[in-house]
Amino acid sequence: MKRVILIVLDSVGCGAAPDAAAFGDEGCHTLRSVATSPKFDMKNMSEMGYFNIEGMELDNLKVASPSGSFARLRELSNGKDTTTGHWELAGIVSKNPMPTYPHGFPAEVMDEFERRTGRKWLCNLPYSGTQVIEDYGREHMETGALIVYTSADSVFQIAAHEDIVPVDELYRYCSIARDMLRGEHAVGRVIARPFVGQPGSFSRTVRRHDYSLEPTGRTMMDVLKDAGRDVLAVGKINDIFAGVGITDFIRTEGNADGIEKTIDWMKRDFEGLMFVNLVDTDMIYGHRRDIDGYAEALSYFDKKLPEITSLMRDEDILMITADHGCDPGFKGTDHTREYVPLLMYGKPVSAGRDYGNVDGFNCVSSTILSYFGLDDTTADSGRVLA
Repeated sequence: MKRVILIVLDSVGCGAAPDAAAFGDEGCHTLRSVATSPKFDMKNMSEMGYFNIEGMELDNLKVASPSGSFARLRELSNGKDTTTGHWELAGIVSKNPMPTYPHGFPAEVMDEFERRTGRKWLCNLPYSGTQVIEDYGREHMETGALIVYTSADSVFQIAAHEDIVPVDELYRYCSIARDMLRGEHAVGRVIARPFVGQPGSFSRTVRRHDYSLEPTGRTMMDVLKDAGRDVLAVGKINDIFAGVGITDFIRTEGNADGIEKTIDWMKRDFEGLMFVNLVDTDMIYGHRRDIDGYAEALSYFDKKLPEITSLMRDEDILMITADHGCDPGFKGTDHTREYVPLLMYGKPVSAGRDYGNVDGFNCVSSTILSYFGLDDTTADSGRVLA
């Protein structure tokens, strides 16, 4: 019974991509920055060969006899966001960037949003998610107007205090926005950002919810599901793919919860793919440029890794990768255009094999489908690492 456990450590990039300068990201390197923290400890992944990957610039963490195989992946899609990265991992290369709004959304969008929701709005600018509630939270609580903001990514985000706008109502407003934002304004995600607290001490809650576009083409999950295999989604994977191609899913409340649910679901009998996203490295630490927090999150995952591998069966393959970078030592607060690491481990994997630089995150989907003996009918097939 073959199983693949694919874990995305969100935003864990490993050095500027060749076209990083075009994105304003020349010189970025997420893992190099994180490794400067005294809280950084990833000995288990090091032993698998994670730091033997080309361009890591962490030679002291290389090992002579890695237990896994590895590669450095270059993104082919025109973007550096969650949706684009995950879709490419699953077999869709997005050649045209999703729309972004560096000056806020146009009047026709905001007027229609106000008409459909019956609520006024605040902000409508690119903003840090934590700063926007500090700057607009009091006015929101006084007026009931929704805080609408974006970022360098293709997102329409709505923040609301849970005492002012119940979470289910916020979700309804997000569904309205998702239905509106089509065609030229088809942003990758609409995101509900509930928060609590009082002015000066607001905090976001774990009840975030993403409303993504449906994938624009066929993914590895569609192929697996159509072939009668299981496709289990842990964390925000179900949201990223709008539920398409998923046979079962579970949401998570942060990395620790996501790791525990991954461990628990590995005890299930299934044949197919478990696709996991661990988001804290990006959402909590990368965007906030918190090097020590980022290091602690990665170190915690590394500490729990033996529990994950202890549950692997003879035909299981563990794949650990990322969807983009978010260098906590870099300027600004946005994602960074980077290579991402790919680490593969398990009895079917050739220990110590270095695949070097590979063009396309879609090598992940093609390799997975090849392992299951299925024809790669995804939108954009990639290289098979075998």
